[in-house]
Amino acid sequence: MSPNLHIETTGRGPDLFLIHGWALHGGVWDSLVPELARSWRVTRADLPGHGRSRAVPMPASLPELASLIVHAAPQTAVWLGWSLGGLVALQAALDFPERVRALILTGSTPRFVTAPDWDCAMPPQQLAEFRSELARDYRGAVQRFLALQVHGDARARAGLRQLRASLSACAEPDVQSLAAGLEILRTGDLRADVSHVTQPTLVLTGVYDRLVPSAAGAWLADAITGARLCAFPEAAHTPFLSYPRKFLVALQDFLTPLQVTAVPPYACGAARHG
Repeated sequence: MSPNLHIETTGRGPDLFLIHGWALHGGVWDSLVPELARSWRVTRADLPGHGRSRAVPMPASLPELASLIVHAAPQTAVWLGWSLGGLVALQAALDFPERVRALILTGSTPRFVTAPDWDCAMPPQQLAEFRSELARDYRGAVQRFLALQVHGDARARAGLRQLRASLSACAEPDVQSLAAGLEILRTGDLRADVSHVTQPTLVLTGVYDRLVPSAAGAWLADAITGARLCAFPEAAHTPFLSYPRKFLVALQDFLTPLQVTAVPPYACGAARHG
């Protein structure tokens, strides 16, 4: 595992690797980890420039970022990625298929911004506004992005409180890395490649997601052979925060057949690196 990126591991069993989204850190998964760690060895990595990986610069491209994250991941694991983390997980599944046993993608899309042949996404000018605001008012830009993630969710206020609490639990992310992350979201486009994904895949989407429309999740599930789609009818971009019990049920339904009978002798408890 990478000595540079901060990682945190807890639990016992087969490996489950969690990747958070833009501006947050691995602590955003706190509500899920205790339950998942009953049956899985759960590893979380803070993305470059984020959380406790703040000193690690964000790479310039999606393939470079995926390669860096692979080196922080367990040797073979089920990958759960959210938003930018989902895009990274997709790239890793394509470039390092032997390292990604299965995929769980939530609030994820093969292309984050619209194109003439892709309308289920954010307009490029909206993302450009975030980048401009990032240079002028760093904290304001991040807070507006957090608010957009829960907009339309039936439990938006609670979700926003959780996002803000998670963000404040670590040092502020690095501004240059945030800008590089937005550029990866602007330029990343895996639409032509996702049909080559061979891993078992679960796509989880919120019907009211304003960042990654549910139509993008449906497209993704249709493009990946054998992929399953689970939509949360009252959720936005963070169904794992708004509806953690329902989210866990969907995860366990997908994960249970992937569990192995023999449990490797991994140590229980938490281990932190980085």
